Amino acid sequence: MRILTGLKNSALLVATLGILASCNSFKKKQQKSDVTGWAYNDKKNGGFTVAKPKNIKTAPGLVFVQGGTFTMGATEEDVMGDWNNIPKRITVNSFFIDKTEVANVHYREYIFWMQNTFGEDDKYIQLMEDIKPDTLVWRSELSYNEPYVEYYFSHPSYNYYPVVGVTWKQARDFCIWRTDRVNEKALIDKKIINAKDYAKGGMNNVGEDNFNTKAYLLGLYNPKTPPSKGSPLKDSKGQPRQAKFDDGILYGDYRLPTEAEWEYAAYGYIMENPQKRRNEKTRGEEVIGNKQVYAWRNAGYDNLRSTKRGAFQGAFLANFKRGSGDNMGVAGGLNDRSAIPAEINSFYPNGFGIYNMSGNVSEWVADVYRPLTSLEGEDFNYYRGNVFQKVKKDSSGEMQKDSLGRVVMVNEPDSVLRKRRNYQKSYAIDYLDGDQIADGRSAVYNYGTTTLVSDKSRVVKGGSWNDRPYWLSPGARRFLEETQSSSTIGFRCAMTHYGGPESTKFGKTGNNFPARRQKK
Repeated sequence: MRILTGLKNSALLVATLGILASCNSFKKKQQKSDVTGWAYNDKKNGGFTVAKPKNIKTAPGLVFVQGGTFTMGATEEDVMGDWNNIPKRITVNSFFIDKTEVANVHYREYIFWMQNTFGEDDKYIQLMEDIKPDTLVWRSELSYNEPYVEYYFSHPSYNYYPVVGVTWKQARDFCIWRTDRVNEKALIDKKIINAKDYAKGGMNNVGEDNFNTKAYLLGLYNPKTPPSKGSPLKDSKGQPRQAKFDDGILYGDYRLPTEAEWEYAAYGYIMENPQKRRNEKTRGEEVIGNKQVYAWRNAGYDNLRSTKRGAFQGAFLANFKRGSGDNMGVAGGLNDRSAIPAEINSFYPNGFGIYNMSGNVSEWVADVYRPLTSLEGEDFNYYRGNVFQKVKKDSSGEMQKDSLGRVVMVNEPDSVLRKRRNYQKSYAIDYLDGDQIADGRSAVYNYGTTTLVSDKSRVVKGGSWNDRPYWLSPGARRFLEETQSSSTIGFRCAMTHYGGPESTKFGKTGNNFPARRQKK
Protein backbone atom coordinates (compact mmCIF):
# COMPACT_ATOMS: atom_id res chain seq x y z
CA MET A 1 0.00 0.00 0.00
CA ARG A 2 2.85 2.38 0.84
CA ILE A 3 4.57 1.53 -2.44
CA LEU A 4 1.38 2.23 -4.36
CA THR A 5 0.85 5.49 -2.47
CA GLY A 6 4.42 6.51 -3.23
CA LEU A 7 3.90 5.74 -6.90
CA LYS A 8 0.71 7.80 -6.91
CA ASN A 9 2.47 10.72 -5.23
CA SER A 10 5.35 10.49 -7.68
CA ALA A 11 2.93 10.46 -10.61
CA LEU A 12 1.10 13.42 -9.15
CA LEU A 13 4.39 15.30 -8.71
CA VAL A 14 5.44 14.57 -12.31
CA ALA A 15 2.04 15.69 -13.62
CA THR A 16 2.19 18.88 -11.56
CA LEU A 17 5.68 19.69 -12.81
CA GLY A 18 4.50 19.00 -16.34
CA ILE A 19 1.61 21.41 -15.95
CA LEU A 20 3.89 24.09 -14.50
CA ALA A 21 6.36 23.60 -17.35
CA SER A 22 3.52 23.82 -19.81
CA CYS A 23 2.31 27.04 -18.21
CA ASN A 24 5.81 28.51 -18.39
CA SER A 25 6.06 27.58 -22.06
CA PHE A 26 2.93 29.63 -22.74
CA LYS A 27 4.31 32.67 -20.92
CA LYS A 28 4.10 35.72 -23.13
CA LYS A 29 7.45 36.38 -24.75
CA GLN A 30 8.51 40.00 -24.63
CA GLN A 31 9.20 41.54 -28.03
CA LYS A 32 12.72 42.89 -28.53
CA SER A 33 14.42 44.97 -31.16
CA ASP A 34 16.23 42.97 -33.83
CA VAL A 35 18.79 45.74 -34.24
CA THR A 36 19.53 46.83 -30.64
CA GLY A 37 18.23 44.03 -28.42
CA TRP A 38 16.28 46.48 -26.25
CA ALA A 39 12.80 45.43 -25.17
CA TYR A 40 9.72 47.05 -26.67
CA ASN A 41 6.73 48.16 -24.58
CA ASP A 42 8.81 48.21 -21.39
CA LYS A 43 8.78 51.43 -19.36
CA LYS A 44 11.99 50.33 -17.67
CA ASN A 45 13.77 50.44 -21.04
CA GLY A 46 12.56 53.82 -22.19
CA GLY A 47 8.95 52.91 -22.91
CA PHE A 48 9.20 52.70 -26.72
CA THR A 49 5.86 51.20 -27.74
CA VAL A 50 5.34 48.98 -30.77
CA ALA A 51 1.91 47.69 -31.70
CA LYS A 52 1.91 44.22 -33.20
CA PRO A 53 0.64 43.90 -36.79
CA LYS A 54 -2.93 42.71 -36.74
CA ASN A 55 -5.80 42.18 -39.07
CA ILE A 56 -7.02 45.61 -40.14
CA LYS A 57 -10.58 46.11 -39.05
CA THR A 58 -13.03 47.10 -41.74
CA ALA A 59 -14.42 50.51 -40.91
CA PRO A 60 -18.22 51.03 -40.75
CA GLY A 61 -20.01 50.62 -44.06
CA LEU A 62 -17.00 49.35 -46.02
CA VAL A 63 -16.05 46.07 -47.68
CA PHE A 64 -12.53 44.84 -48.43
CA VAL A 65 -11.50 44.75 -52.09
CA GLN A 66 -8.39 42.72 -52.79
CA GLY A 67 -6.34 44.49 -55.45
CA GLY A 68 -4.91 43.12 -58.66
CA THR A 69 -4.45 43.77 -62.34
CA PHE A 70 -7.22 44.52 -64.82
CA THR A 71 -7.85 46.27 -68.12
CA MET A 72 -9.21 49.71 -67.40
CA GLY A 73 -11.31 51.35 -70.10
CA ALA A 74 -13.86 50.55 -72.79
CA THR A 75 -15.56 47.17 -73.08
CA GLU A 76 -18.08 48.13 -75.75
CA GLU A 77 -17.94 49.98 -79.04
CA ASP A 78 -17.42 53.72 -78.53
CA VAL A 79 -20.85 54.68 -79.85
CA MET A 80 -20.62 58.14 -78.26
CA GLY A 81 -17.43 58.93 -80.16
CA ASP A 82 -15.76 60.24 -77.00
CA TRP A 83 -12.63 58.08 -77.27
CA ASN A 84 -11.91 58.96 -73.67
CA ASN A 85 -11.60 55.44 -72.22
CA ILE A 86 -8.90 53.73 -74.27
CA PRO A 87 -8.20 50.32 -72.69
CA LYS A 88 -5.02 50.06 -70.63
CA ARG A 89 -3.72 47.37 -68.30
CA ILE A 90 -3.08 48.65 -64.76
CA THR A 91 -2.73 47.38 -61.19
CA VAL A 92 -4.75 48.62 -58.23
CA ASN A 93 -3.62 47.89 -54.67
CA SER A 94 -6.09 46.57 -52.11
CA PHE A 95 -8.52 49.03 -50.54
CA PHE A 96 -11.91 49.36 -48.87
CA ILE A 97 -15.04 50.79 -50.48
CA ASP A 98 -18.62 51.39 -49.36
CA LYS A 99 -20.92 48.45 -49.84
CA THR A 100 -23.64 50.85 -50.92
CA GLU A 101 -24.04 54.42 -52.06
CA VAL A 102 -24.36 57.09 -49.35
CA ALA A 103 -28.07 57.47 -48.58
CA ASN A 104 -30.28 60.42 -47.71
CA VAL A 105 -30.43 59.40 -44.05
CA HIS A 106 -26.63 59.32 -43.85
CA TYR A 107 -26.32 62.78 -45.32
CA ARG A 108 -29.05 64.10 -43.01
CA GLU A 109 -27.02 62.74 -40.09
CA TYR A 110 -24.10 64.79 -41.35
CA ILE A 111 -26.20 67.96 -41.56
CA PHE A 112 -27.63 67.33 -38.08
CA TRP A 113 -24.14 67.06 -36.58
CA MET A 114 -22.92 70.18 -38.39
CA GLN A 115 -25.91 72.18 -37.17
CA ASN A 116 -25.38 71.05 -33.58
CA THR A 117 -21.68 71.86 -33.74
CA PHE A 118 -21.66 75.13 -35.72
CA GLY A 119 -25.28 76.23 -36.01
CA GLU A 120 -25.40 78.55 -33.00
CA ASP A 121 -22.69 80.87 -34.30
CA ASP A 122 -23.71 83.46 -36.91
CA LYS A 123 -20.39 83.21 -38.70
CA TYR A 124 -21.35 79.70 -39.86
CA ILE A 125 -24.65 80.72 -41.48
CA GLN A 126 -23.27 80.36 -45.02
CA LEU A 127 -21.64 77.04 -44.11
CA MET A 128 -25.02 75.66 -43.05
CA GLU A 129 -26.39 76.53 -46.48
CA ASP A 130 -23.37 75.25 -48.39
CA ILE A 131 -23.54 71.72 -46.98
CA LYS A 132 -27.14 71.10 -48.03
CA PRO A 133 -27.84 69.17 -51.26
CA ASP A 134 -29.43 71.10 -54.09
CA THR A 135 -32.97 69.68 -54.27
CA LEU A 136 -33.72 71.88 -57.28
CA VAL A 137 -31.78 69.42 -59.45
CA TRP A 138 -35.10 67.57 -59.81
CA ARG A 139 -36.76 70.46 -61.60
CA SER A 140 -37.32 70.36 -65.35
CA GLU A 141 -39.18 72.77 -67.57
CA LEU A 142 -41.42 70.07 -69.02
CA SER A 143 -41.75 67.59 -66.15
CA TYR A 144 -43.75 67.54 -62.92
CA ASN A 145 -41.00 66.75 -60.41
CA GLU A 146 -41.90 69.16 -57.63
CA PRO A 147 -42.70 66.33 -55.17
CA TYR A 148 -39.06 65.20 -55.47
CA VAL A 149 -37.86 68.76 -54.94
CA GLU A 150 -39.82 68.91 -51.69
CA TYR A 151 -39.58 65.38 -50.31
CA TYR A 152 -36.94 63.16 -51.96
CA PHE A 153 -34.23 64.18 -49.49
CA SER A 154 -36.39 64.56 -46.37
CA HIS A 155 -39.31 62.10 -46.46
CA PRO A 156 -38.81 58.87 -44.42
CA SER A 157 -39.91 56.82 -47.44
CA TYR A 158 -36.68 57.90 -49.14
CA ASN A 159 -34.38 57.37 -46.14
CA TYR A 160 -32.25 54.72 -47.82
CA TYR A 161 -32.39 56.10 -51.35
CA PRO A 162 -29.03 57.48 -52.56
CA VAL A 163 -28.48 61.16 -51.87
CA VAL A 164 -28.31 63.26 -55.05
CA GLY A 165 -27.87 66.95 -55.76
CA VAL A 166 -24.50 66.79 -54.01
CA THR A 167 -21.44 68.41 -55.59
CA TRP A 168 -18.01 66.79 -55.69
CA LYS A 169 -16.80 69.24 -53.03
CA GLN A 170 -19.74 68.38 -50.75
CA ALA A 171 -19.01 64.66 -51.17
CA ARG A 172 -15.34 65.23 -50.29
CA ASP A 173 -16.29 67.19 -47.15
CA PHE A 174 -18.70 64.42 -46.10
CA CYS A 175 -15.76 61.99 -46.24
CA ILE A 176 -13.70 64.23 -43.93
CA TRP A 177 -16.58 64.48 -41.45
CA ARG A 178 -17.15 60.72 -41.54
CA THR A 179 -13.48 60.03 -40.81
CA ASP A 180 -13.60 62.20 -37.71
CA ARG A 181 -16.82 60.73 -36.35
CA VAL A 182 -15.67 57.13 -36.81
CA ASN A 183 -12.27 57.77 -35.21
CA GLU A 184 -13.82 59.77 -32.37
CA LYS A 185 -16.08 56.82 -31.54
CA ALA A 186 -13.14 54.39 -31.77
CA LEU A 187 -11.26 56.42 -29.16
CA ILE A 188 -14.33 56.63 -26.92
CA ASP A 189 -14.91 52.87 -27.15
CA LYS A 190 -11.29 52.29 -26.07
CA LYS A 191 -11.70 54.84 -23.22
CA ILE A 192 -8.91 56.96 -24.66
CA ILE A 193 -11.30 59.89 -24.92
CA ASN A 194 -13.49 60.24 -21.86
CA ALA A 195 -17.11 59.26 -22.46
CA LYS A 196 -18.24 61.75 -19.78
CA ASP A 197 -18.16 64.46 -22.44
CA TYR A 198 -21.09 62.67 -24.09
CA ALA A 199 -23.05 61.72 -20.98
CA LYS A 200 -25.93 64.07 -21.79
CA GLY A 201 -26.02 63.31 -25.48
CA GLY A 202 -24.22 66.50 -26.46
CA MET A 203 -21.26 66.98 -28.73
CA ASN A 204 -17.76 66.82 -27.23
CA ASN A 205 -16.95 70.37 -28.22
CA VAL A 206 -18.54 72.95 -30.46
CA GLY A 207 -17.20 75.26 -33.14
CA GLU A 208 -13.54 74.91 -34.03
CA ASP A 209 -12.90 72.82 -30.89
CA ASN A 210 -14.65 69.74 -32.34
CA PHE A 211 -12.71 66.51 -32.84
CA ASN A 212 -10.63 66.27 -36.03
CA THR A 213 -8.39 63.27 -36.65
CA LYS A 214 -5.41 65.14 -38.08
CA ALA A 215 -5.65 67.85 -35.42
CA TYR A 216 -5.77 65.16 -32.72
CA LEU A 217 -2.68 63.37 -34.06
CA LEU A 218 -0.78 66.66 -34.26
CA GLY A 219 -1.70 67.57 -30.69
CA LEU A 220 -4.01 70.44 -31.66
CA TYR A 221 -7.18 68.94 -30.18
CA ASN A 222 -7.92 69.41 -26.49
CA PRO A 223 -10.87 67.42 -25.10
CA LYS A 224 -12.85 68.84 -22.20
CA THR A 225 -11.81 66.08 -19.82
CA PRO A 226 -8.63 63.97 -19.62
CA PRO A 227 -8.59 60.32 -20.71
CA SER A 228 -10.22 57.86 -18.32
CA LYS A 229 -8.00 55.77 -16.06
CA GLY A 230 -9.24 52.69 -17.93
CA SER A 231 -7.39 53.75 -21.08
CA PRO A 232 -5.15 50.94 -22.42
CA LEU A 233 -2.56 53.49 -23.56
CA LYS A 234 0.02 54.56 -20.97
CA ASP A 235 3.14 56.68 -21.23
CA SER A 236 6.54 55.81 -19.72
CA LYS A 237 5.29 57.03 -16.33
CA GLY A 238 2.17 54.86 -16.42
CA GLN A 239 -0.21 57.75 -17.11
CA PRO A 240 -2.95 57.66 -19.80
CA ARG A 241 -1.65 59.13 -23.04
CA GLN A 242 -3.02 60.23 -26.39
CA ALA A 243 -3.36 57.66 -29.16
CA LYS A 244 -0.92 57.61 -32.04
CA PHE A 245 -1.66 56.29 -35.49
CA ASP A 246 0.89 53.51 -35.00
CA ASP A 247 -1.14 52.18 -32.06
CA GLY A 248 -3.45 50.63 -34.65
CA ILE A 249 -6.63 52.02 -33.06
CA LEU A 250 -7.51 54.82 -35.47
CA TYR A 251 -8.92 54.12 -38.91
CA GLY A 252 -7.56 55.61 -42.11
CA ASP A 253 -9.24 58.46 -43.94
CA TYR A 254 -12.56 58.03 -45.67
CA ARG A 255 -12.23 59.58 -49.13
CA LEU A 256 -13.69 59.39 -52.61
CA PRO A 257 -12.36 56.38 -54.54
CA THR A 258 -10.01 57.00 -57.42
CA GLU A 259 -11.38 56.27 -60.87
CA ALA A 260 -9.18 53.18 -61.14
CA GLU A 261 -10.31 51.87 -57.74
CA TRP A 262 -13.96 52.49 -58.53
CA GLU A 263 -13.77 50.74 -61.90
CA TYR A 264 -11.83 47.79 -60.49
CA ALA A 265 -14.30 47.38 -57.62
CA ALA A 266 -17.24 47.62 -60.02
CA TYR A 267 -16.17 44.59 -62.02
CA GLY A 268 -15.77 42.45 -58.90
CA TYR A 269 -13.23 40.15 -60.52
CA ILE A 270 -12.39 37.16 -58.34
CA MET A 271 -10.55 34.30 -60.01
CA GLU A 272 -12.26 30.97 -60.48
CA ASN A 273 -10.87 27.41 -60.33
CA PRO A 274 -8.92 27.96 -57.10
CA GLN A 275 -6.14 25.52 -56.25
CA LYS A 276 -5.20 24.76 -52.68
CA ARG A 277 -1.54 24.68 -51.74
CA ARG A 278 -0.18 23.22 -48.55
CA ASN A 279 0.19 25.73 -45.72
CA GLU A 280 -1.15 28.50 -47.93
CA LYS A 281 -4.50 30.19 -48.46
CA THR A 282 -6.61 29.43 -51.51
CA ARG A 283 -4.95 30.75 -54.66
CA GLY A 284 -6.77 31.42 -57.93
CA GLU A 285 -5.69 31.36 -61.56
CA GLU A 286 -3.91 34.46 -62.82
CA VAL A 287 -6.08 34.83 -65.90
CA ILE A 288 -9.27 36.79 -66.54
CA GLY A 289 -11.03 34.59 -69.06
CA ASN A 290 -13.95 36.78 -70.12
CA LYS A 291 -14.15 40.56 -70.10
CA GLN A 292 -17.31 41.74 -68.38
CA VAL A 293 -19.55 44.38 -69.87
CA TYR A 294 -21.33 45.33 -66.64
CA ALA A 295 -20.72 44.94 -62.90
CA TRP A 296 -21.85 41.31 -62.95
CA ARG A 297 -20.59 38.23 -64.75
CA ASN A 298 -21.96 37.67 -68.23
CA ALA A 299 -24.13 34.56 -68.25
CA GLY A 300 -25.03 35.37 -71.85
CA TYR A 301 -24.03 38.01 -74.35
CA ASP A 302 -24.45 41.52 -72.99
CA ASN A 303 -27.14 40.35 -70.54
CA LEU A 304 -29.10 42.88 -68.47
CA ARG A 305 -31.46 40.31 -66.96
CA SER A 306 -30.95 37.39 -64.61
CA THR A 307 -30.50 34.22 -66.68
CA LYS A 308 -30.43 31.77 -63.77
CA ARG A 309 -33.44 29.46 -63.56
CA GLY A 310 -35.75 30.27 -60.69
CA ALA A 311 -37.94 33.03 -59.32
CA PHE A 312 -35.58 35.82 -60.47
CA GLN A 313 -35.13 34.60 -64.03
CA GLY A 314 -35.75 37.52 -66.38
CA ALA A 315 -35.49 40.17 -63.62
CA PHE A 316 -33.44 43.28 -64.41
CA LEU A 317 -30.07 43.29 -62.66
CA ALA A 318 -29.82 47.06 -62.35
CA ASN A 319 -31.84 50.26 -62.23
CA PHE A 320 -31.62 51.96 -65.64
CA LYS A 321 -33.70 53.31 -68.51
CA ARG A 322 -34.42 50.58 -71.05
CA GLY A 323 -35.43 52.99 -73.79
CA SER A 324 -37.09 56.29 -74.55
CA GLY A 325 -39.99 56.77 -72.16
CA ASP A 326 -39.40 53.39 -70.42
CA ASN A 327 -38.02 53.94 -66.92
CA MET A 328 -39.66 50.95 -65.21
CA GLY A 329 -41.82 48.91 -67.57
CA VAL A 330 -45.52 48.06 -67.62
CA ALA A 331 -47.89 48.00 -64.63
CA GLY A 332 -48.19 44.50 -63.25
CA GLY A 333 -44.81 43.55 -64.66
CA LEU A 334 -42.39 46.36 -63.86
CA ASN A 335 -38.96 45.53 -65.22
CA ASP A 336 -36.74 47.22 -62.60
CA ARG A 337 -39.50 48.37 -60.21
CA SER A 338 -37.94 51.82 -59.91
CA ALA A 339 -38.99 55.02 -61.68
CA ILE A 340 -36.25 57.07 -59.94
CA PRO A 341 -33.31 55.91 -57.76
CA ALA A 342 -34.04 52.80 -55.70
CA GLU A 343 -32.88 51.86 -52.20
CA ILE A 344 -29.14 51.54 -51.91
CA ASN A 345 -29.16 47.77 -51.21
CA SER A 346 -31.44 46.92 -54.13
CA PHE A 347 -30.50 44.91 -57.23
CA TYR A 348 -27.72 42.45 -57.80
CA PRO A 349 -24.44 42.77 -55.82
CA ASN A 350 -21.22 42.04 -57.70
CA GLY A 351 -18.37 39.65 -56.86
CA PHE A 352 -17.15 41.80 -53.96
CA GLY A 353 -20.67 42.14 -52.55
CA ILE A 354 -20.99 45.78 -53.65
CA TYR A 355 -24.35 47.15 -54.75
CA ASN A 356 -25.31 49.36 -57.71
CA MET A 357 -21.98 49.86 -59.42
CA SER A 358 -24.01 49.69 -62.63
CA GLY A 359 -27.18 51.78 -62.48
CA ASN A 360 -29.21 53.54 -59.75
CA VAL A 361 -27.07 56.70 -59.60
CA SER A 362 -23.81 57.68 -61.26
CA GLU A 363 -21.05 58.43 -58.76
CA TRP A 364 -18.37 61.02 -58.16
CA VAL A 365 -14.79 59.75 -58.01
CA ALA A 366 -11.68 61.63 -56.92
CA ASP A 367 -10.02 62.14 -60.30
CA VAL A 368 -9.77 65.28 -62.39
CA TYR A 369 -11.08 64.55 -65.88
CA ARG A 370 -8.90 64.48 -68.97
CA PRO A 371 -9.95 62.71 -72.20
CA LEU A 372 -6.71 60.79 -72.78
CA THR A 373 -5.36 60.78 -69.28
CA SER A 374 -5.17 56.98 -69.01
CA LEU A 375 -2.48 56.83 -71.70
CA GLU A 376 -0.22 59.18 -69.77
CA GLY A 377 -0.92 58.00 -66.24
CA GLU A 378 0.95 55.46 -64.13
CA ASP A 379 0.06 51.79 -64.48
CA PHE A 380 0.06 51.33 -60.68
CA ASN A 381 -2.59 53.08 -58.57
CA TYR A 382 -3.37 55.44 -61.46
CA TYR A 383 -4.84 58.79 -60.39
CA ARG A 384 -4.99 62.38 -61.65
CA GLY A 385 -5.64 65.12 -59.13
CA ASN A 386 -2.57 65.37 -56.90
CA VAL A 387 -1.80 68.63 -55.15
CA PHE A 388 1.06 68.01 -52.71
CA GLN A 389 0.65 69.91 -49.45
CA LYS A 390 2.17 70.41 -46.03
CA VAL A 391 0.92 71.74 -42.68
CA LYS A 392 0.87 75.52 -42.50
CA LYS A 393 2.81 77.12 -39.66
CA ASP A 394 2.79 80.71 -38.45
CA SER A 395 5.85 82.91 -37.90
CA SER A 396 6.47 81.27 -34.52
CA GLY A 397 6.36 77.76 -35.99
CA GLU A 398 2.96 76.91 -34.55
CA MET A 399 0.54 74.81 -36.59
CA GLN A 400 -2.86 76.32 -37.27
CA LYS A 401 -6.49 75.20 -37.37
CA ASP A 402 -9.26 76.78 -39.41
CA SER A 403 -12.73 77.79 -38.22
CA LEU A 404 -13.96 74.19 -38.66
CA GLY A 405 -11.23 72.79 -36.39
CA ARG A 406 -9.28 71.28 -39.29
CA VAL A 407 -5.54 71.62 -39.76
CA VAL A 408 -4.64 74.31 -42.28
CA MET A 409 -2.70 72.89 -45.24
CA VAL A 410 -0.79 74.80 -47.94
CA ASN A 411 0.84 73.77 -51.21
CA GLU A 412 4.51 72.90 -50.99
CA PRO A 413 6.67 75.72 -52.44
CA ASP A 414 8.07 74.71 -55.83
CA SER A 415 11.34 76.39 -54.87
CA VAL A 416 12.12 73.66 -52.33
CA LEU A 417 11.20 70.85 -54.74
CA ARG A 418 13.76 71.57 -57.44
CA LYS A 419 16.21 68.96 -56.20
CA ARG A 420 13.59 66.23 -55.96
CA ARG A 421 13.58 63.54 -58.64
CA ASN A 422 10.00 62.27 -58.31
CA TYR A 423 8.20 65.63 -58.55
CA GLN A 424 9.20 69.27 -58.99
CA LYS A 425 5.83 71.04 -58.65
CA SER A 426 3.22 70.72 -55.93
CA TYR A 427 0.33 71.34 -58.32
CA ALA A 428 0.17 68.16 -60.44
CA ILE A 429 -3.42 68.28 -61.68
CA ASP A 430 -2.38 69.50 -65.15
CA TYR A 431 0.81 67.43 -65.36
CA LEU A 432 1.42 66.16 -68.93
CA ASP A 433 -2.12 66.96 -70.03
CA GLY A 434 -1.19 68.87 -73.20
CA ASP A 435 -1.84 72.31 -71.73
CA GLN A 436 0.89 74.72 -72.79
CA ILE A 437 0.83 76.31 -69.33
CA ALA A 438 1.71 72.93 -67.85
CA ASP A 439 4.32 71.56 -70.25
CA GLY A 440 4.89 73.99 -73.08
CA ARG A 441 2.65 72.33 -75.67
CA SER A 442 0.35 74.19 -78.03
CA ALA A 443 -3.02 72.93 -76.76
CA VAL A 444 -4.92 75.02 -74.23
CA TYR A 445 -7.92 74.08 -72.07
CA ASN A 446 -9.88 77.28 -72.62
CA TYR A 447 -12.80 76.48 -70.34
CA GLY A 448 -16.13 77.95 -71.40
CA THR A 449 -14.90 78.97 -74.83
CA THR A 450 -13.41 75.99 -76.64
CA THR A 451 -14.03 73.23 -74.09
CA LEU A 452 -15.96 72.28 -70.97
CA VAL A 453 -12.89 70.61 -69.45
CA SER A 454 -11.02 72.43 -66.68
CA ASP A 455 -8.87 71.65 -63.65
CA LYS A 456 -12.13 71.45 -61.67
CA SER A 457 -13.76 68.88 -63.96
CA ARG A 458 -14.23 65.66 -62.00
CA VAL A 459 -14.86 62.18 -63.35
CA VAL A 460 -18.33 60.63 -62.99
CA LYS A 461 -18.62 56.83 -63.22
CA GLY A 462 -21.45 54.33 -63.62
CA GLY A 463 -24.85 54.66 -65.24
CA SER A 464 -27.92 55.98 -63.46
CA TRP A 465 -31.65 55.39 -63.22
CA ASN A 466 -32.13 57.74 -66.19
CA ASP A 467 -29.37 56.32 -68.44
CA ARG A 468 -29.40 53.81 -71.29
CA PRO A 469 -27.46 50.53 -70.89
CA TYR A 470 -24.34 51.90 -72.61
CA TRP A 471 -23.48 53.95 -69.51
CA LEU A 472 -23.84 50.97 -67.15
CA SER A 473 -20.42 49.64 -68.17
CA PRO A 474 -17.79 50.42 -65.49
CA GLY A 475 -15.40 51.50 -68.24
CA ALA A 476 -17.64 54.36 -69.37
CA ARG A 477 -16.74 57.79 -68.05
CA ARG A 478 -18.22 61.29 -68.01
CA PHE A 479 -17.40 64.52 -66.19
CA LEU A 480 -18.92 67.49 -64.43
CA GLU A 481 -17.54 70.56 -62.68
CA GLU A 482 -16.85 69.89 -58.99
CA THR A 483 -19.23 72.69 -57.95
CA GLN A 484 -22.19 71.34 -59.93
CA SER A 485 -24.68 68.57 -59.13
CA SER A 486 -27.40 66.45 -60.72
CA SER A 487 -30.41 64.30 -59.87
CA THR A 488 -28.54 61.34 -61.36
CA ILE A 489 -25.23 61.66 -59.45
CA GLY A 490 -24.47 60.44 -55.93
CA PHE A 491 -21.32 59.01 -54.32
CA ARG A 492 -19.75 56.39 -52.07
CA CYS A 493 -16.60 56.51 -49.93
CA ALA A 494 -13.40 54.47 -49.97
CA MET A 495 -10.44 53.96 -47.63
CA THR A 496 -6.84 52.85 -48.13
CA HIS A 497 -5.88 49.37 -46.91
CA TYR A 498 -2.56 49.52 -45.06
CA GLY A 499 -0.05 46.71 -45.28
CA GLY A 500 0.02 43.81 -47.70
CA PRO A 501 -2.56 43.25 -50.45
CA GLU A 502 -4.19 40.42 -48.52
CA SER A 503 -5.75 40.65 -45.09
CA THR A 504 -2.99 40.21 -42.51
CA LYS A 505 -4.77 37.25 -40.93
CA PHE A 506 -3.73 35.21 -43.98
CA GLY A 507 -0.04 35.61 -43.31
CA LYS A 508 2.86 37.84 -44.26
CA THR A 509 3.40 39.73 -47.48
CA GLY A 510 5.08 37.81 -50.26
CA ASN A 511 5.48 34.08 -50.85
CA ASN A 512 6.99 32.50 -47.75
CA PHE A 513 8.97 29.33 -48.34
CA PRO A 514 10.34 26.97 -45.65
CA ALA A 515 13.67 28.03 -44.20
CA ARG A 516 16.60 25.93 -45.43
CA ARG A 517 20.09 25.59 -44.08
CA GLN A 518 22.85 26.82 -46.31
CA LYS A 519 25.11 24.05 -47.56
CA LYS A 520 28.67 24.30 -46.39
